[in-house]
Amino acid sequence: MLLFLSVPQPRPPGARTRAGTARVARWRRRRQRLRLQQLRRLRGLLRGLRGRPGIGSRRRGRMALCGQAAGAASLPSELIVHIFSFLPAPDRLRASASCSHWRECLFYPALWPQLRICLRVSPAEQPRLEFLMRKCGWFVRELRVEFAAENYLSGGGGPGDGGGADTGNGGEEVEGLQLSTRWLEVLRTYLELVLCVLVSIRNNRNLQKFSLFGDISVLQQQGSLSNTYLSKADPDGKKIKQIQQLFEEILSNSRQLKWLSCGFMLEIVTPTSLSSLSNSIANTMEHLSLLDNNIPGNSTLITAVELERFVNLRSLALDFCDFTAEMARVLTDSNHVPLQRLSLLVHNVSVMHKSLDNMPNDDHWKALSRKSTSLRVYIMAFDIKSEDMLKILKPSIPLERIHFDSYITCVSGAIVDLISRQYDKFLTHFILMNDVIDTSGFPDLSDNRNEDPLVLLAWRCTKLSLLAIHGYTVWAHNLIAIARLRGSDLKVLEVTEESIDFDQGELADQDVDPVHNLIEQVSLGLGQPWHAVMDIESLSVFTEPNRHFYREMQRFSEDI
Repeated sequence: MLLFLSVPQPRPPGARTRAGTARVARWRRRRQRLRLQQLRRLRGLLRGLRGRPGIGSRRRGRMALCGQAAGAASLPSELIVHIFSFLPAPDRLRASASCSHWRECLFYPALWPQLRICLRVSPAEQPRLEFLMRKCGWFVRELRVEFAAENYLSGGGGPGDGGGADTGNGGEEVEGLQLSTRWLEVLRTYLELVLCVLVSIRNNRNLQKFSLFGDISVLQQQGSLSNTYLSKADPDGKKIKQIQQLFEEILSNSRQLKWLSCGFMLEIVTPTSLSSLSNSIANTMEHLSLLDNNIPGNSTLITAVELERFVNLRSLALDFCDFTAEMARVLTDSNHVPLQRLSLLVHNVSVMHKSLDNMPNDDHWKALSRKSTSLRVYIMAFDIKSEDMLKILKPSIPLERIHFDSYITCVSGAIVDLISRQYDKFLTHFILMNDVIDTSGFPDLSDNRNEDPLVLLAWRCTKLSLLAIHGYTVWAHNLIAIARLRGSDLKVLEVTEESIDFDQGELADQDVDPVHNLIEQVSLGLGQPWHAVMDIESLSVFTEPNRHFYREMQRFSEDI
């Protein structure tokens, strides 16, 4: 049998059969259909996104979708807005410097519902602030601005602080002149930055939360602002008046404001400022904070009559001397919702110029507590004498937090003992700071007492979660007792190294290192590693008490 085999001839490279060509064509058509379906789905998703920047941006987006452009800059504007919504604010600002298209997208209102800025009072900050506020000031819903003088943060002296060593009368005069010039420049820059912020939001009707903090402690001399510096920085008072008028204009233009907080802002708020708020806005306000101890005489930033309009107020922060018995009666009225957070600033300057005779008595505090069982009080005391604190600390105050900061006067052991007995069911935060120059002899709260008041505080106050001490003697064995009494419930225990002292018996024992034993025993009692604070400058509660109180007050009020 003969077999005839047909051997196919090899095709030249690139040649195709008809079947192969048809197969490739079908595969290409299928791939194009899938791609069109994906693009249609993407268009549908993009239409559902909130942001819709300008027409020019949409044209570029269509070109990118149709494959007529390439590169990250040619992405659809809606997609850029969505992608960058996952980035934090600093990264968004850096990305906005890439190109004008990205800048247009990255300052879309949906990306900036809130803006929190911490500014050094320095001329270098002004152009940056102007750029940011020009872009976001007209639409931002939550604005928080904090001012801090650059020289203060770097440890420079204040306007009344000579600083440095004694260089003779001539050297002191030259140094005083340099300090005067420097602080005048700081004050002028401060006024310019405040104007920049207020001008940019004067027509913002979407503003819901507005918070301003000005670190005017850097511009104070012995607790009160020197009028000499203010008159030199603003001779005619035009900038101060402009700032006050802008602030009132912002309040009058607001339509959704629910949170207003202004602390230590150098006379930005006047006794007539709140009258600019319409009744509808005042009736829906939930938080009001007006802290400024520079108001002269007996004038107050808010009166009991004005407070009657704020029927929906849940959180309030005032100077203690401004919180009168009449205000307490207004807050217990049936028309008002129950007040849940009350922060009070007790400053020696206010106590000197204003009377404590009008403060609420114990019956008023009982009525407030009955009105709102969830009411909690936060008190910050600057250089207050013990006899004044005994008048202030009424037994029925639902005191949850108290912060003592002293420069001249010291807190007595009797005050600490009173706090531990009266507020054992509420107290969670206790801060005791004494800014003394001579660290060789800190006051001892346990003098002439059988038990240390701080140990009794830890024993009685079962909810205590934060204890911070500087400038008062804390014996090592008492610190160990505090850690064992509160255990893991005491989340924060901050005691500076120079405040800790040891008994002679502990120091005489050569076999045990007293410092190592203290760290070991306290860590064991707390159930977590512990060590004393070595650098007091790292504690903001010590270096910036005003700022610390203001920030803690904000958190305290938000935690409702």
